[in-house]
Amino acid sequence: MLTRRDVLKGAAMSAALLRTGIGHASASQPRTAVSFDVPAGACDCHTHLLGDPARFPWFAGRVYTPEPASPEEMSALHKALHIDRVVIVNPSVYGTDNSATLFGMRARGKNARGVAVIDDKTTESELDALAQAGIRGIRINLSTGGSNDPEVARKRFLAAVERAKARNWHVQLYTNLEVIASLGDAVAAAPVPIVFDHFGGADAALGTGQRGFPDLVALVKSGKAYVKVSGVYRASTKAPDYADCAPLARALIAANPGRVLWGTDWPHTNSTTPAGRKPTEVTPLFQIDDGRVLNQLPVWAPDATLRRQILVDNPARLYGFT
Repeated sequence: MLTRRDVLKGAAMSAALLRTGIGHASASQPRTAVSFDVPAGACDCHTHLLGDPARFPWFAGRVYTPEPASPEEMSALHKALHIDRVVIVNPSVYGTDNSATLFGMRARGKNARGVAVIDDKTTESELDALAQAGIRGIRINLSTGGSNDPEVARKRFLAAVERAKARNWHVQLYTNLEVIASLGDAVAAAPVPIVFDHFGGADAALGTGQRGFPDLVALVKSGKAYVKVSGVYRASTKAPDYADCAPLARALIAANPGRVLWGTDWPHTNSTTPAGRKPTEVTPLFQIDDGRVLNQLPVWAPDATLRRQILVDNPARLYGFT
């Protein structure tokens, strides 16, 4: 179920949109120029493609309905950020239909990889086709819709690991720190790479001592898990620089820079349907300045060699870029 933090964050963001006069706007584009040299081959490891619903229908069981976000808008974003490569993650609004994600990947060609959502009805031949198309992992989304149950998480995690290991894929989880701590033994024993989204669901306001964060750090330090320092606005309400995320990012990078990935989380969906509205009603995308967010990476990792590791080397290894 939604936490008080989720409700407050959604309310704050919705209020910000109203103050700026933004209603149903296009997917956000950077307003701030990148302030450092982004290395060639840099990768945005967490985006979503939201196609025209007439062509790519939404999942009937979705808990929110976003505005569309096109491949052309995504390309413009990455041109402004000097990002060459992208990982497109299938969002919850499509359920196990990965068609829109594959469409976005085809638009980017060899510089794109993807992460799919599957279930027990997904056949081996379908997985083979996904692998051929450039899918490199399976995502388990426990946070959207508020289904962070440790027992459910373990069952789904173990099932995903079984499907992933034959293809040398990874398993990606969007969940919270409590679930991550409960899965520590299973993650340590997993025969495939494990990836945690969005700072592992940490709350920046609670700092590095919050319950479960040391468990995440330990898994990253051991090399058994990757973590995405992505979606900073989901961890913090302190826009535009989200300075309270810096201690979290620094702790994860210090633990093991070889297991840290960076991503925008573009096009910044609002997965909390406002009170009084139905999940089938369109909720505007958040307008996040991804240029300003990317400029926080040198604050978190002042050394250019570390930034290259995070932006280029780690994604190349995990997603199979050459």
